[in-house]
Amino acid sequence: MSDESLKDKIKAAQKEAMRARDKERLGAVRLILAEVKRIEVDERIELDDTRILAILDKMQKQRRDSIAQFDAAGRDDLSEVERKELEVIKSFLPAQLTDQEIDQLIDQAVSKTGADSMQAMGSVMGILKPQIQGRADMGIVSKKIKARLS
Repeated sequence: MSDESLKDKIKAAQKEAMRARDKERLGAVRLILAEVKRIEVDERIELDDTRILAILDKMQKQRRDSIAQFDAAGRDDLSEVERKELEVIKSFLPAQLTDQEIDQLIDQAVSKTGADSMQAMGSVMGILKPQIQGRADMGIVSKKIKARLS
């Protein structure tokens, strides 16, 4: 992987979209940068890649929820806008893990923590979250862990 930070890649994508006059992509990239900037200003810190991945992951989940609600309401126009934003957000996330890779990481975390009941779910999630952030839907991972521990 290159030395370029995720934030630099997003800023470069903004410049590319401006040059290409791609209004939809530019709008989505600006949404991402605005959210990063908001958190940096609120918390008076410079965000690292891990934190930016968490933001992208949250934005991805919000778009999925919105798409489901717009589809249910028959608002295909709004749903399409959210889908395009989701594609832009996904372009900055690392490759998604397969089900087998997720299961393998869960197995490793369970054996590392010695988890054998639902009370240990927090410690399993604590180990998994940094490894999986932005690479898998945390809701699905959570369901898999619950099934494994129950």
